[in-house]
Amino acid sequence: MAYELSAVIAGEEVLRTAARGLPAVRTAALGRGLSLLPMTEALFHAVADGRGRGALGFREVPEGFDRVLAVWSAGGPVAYVEAEYFGGAGEQRAAVWEGGSLVLGPLRVEEGEPFPPAGSPVSRALRRLGVTARPGEDEFATAGLHRHRNTGDWVA
Repeated sequence: MAYELSAVIAGEEVLRTAARGLPAVRTAALGRGLSLLPMTEALFHAVADGRGRGALGFREVPEGFDRVLAVWSAGGPVAYVEAEYFGGAGEQRAAVWEGGSLVLGPLRVEEGEPFPPAGSPVSRALRRLGVTARPGEDEFATAGLHRHRNTGDWVA
């Protein structure tokens, strides 16, 4: 079974403010005061500066978007996360901006690598956003990121 996520995660008000003026962009509530802004093609093209993909080693981040995330983080911490899995094997990437600066990452765990003792990149980013794992779960599950298996499903 496949899982794919490319998204910005931040406080509800931070993302509501950030999404204003971006065409065809919708946020999804995660709970715990957080929202998710899926990296859809519409968002990619709205924030792309024309130089392609791959900022900070992320697959779905357009060049220059890291500067946009830094600006958005003036209102509160902002994470960008990517996770791809198929049949239990996969990879994760994450970074967090706060107060206009990159404060965590970019973190990455490639296919076949174990998560470090501090946790997966996505869980570490969520922890930086204030998510505390519930007993028996990691931050990924506690934040509800398991609810949809594909980035596009968050806006459906």
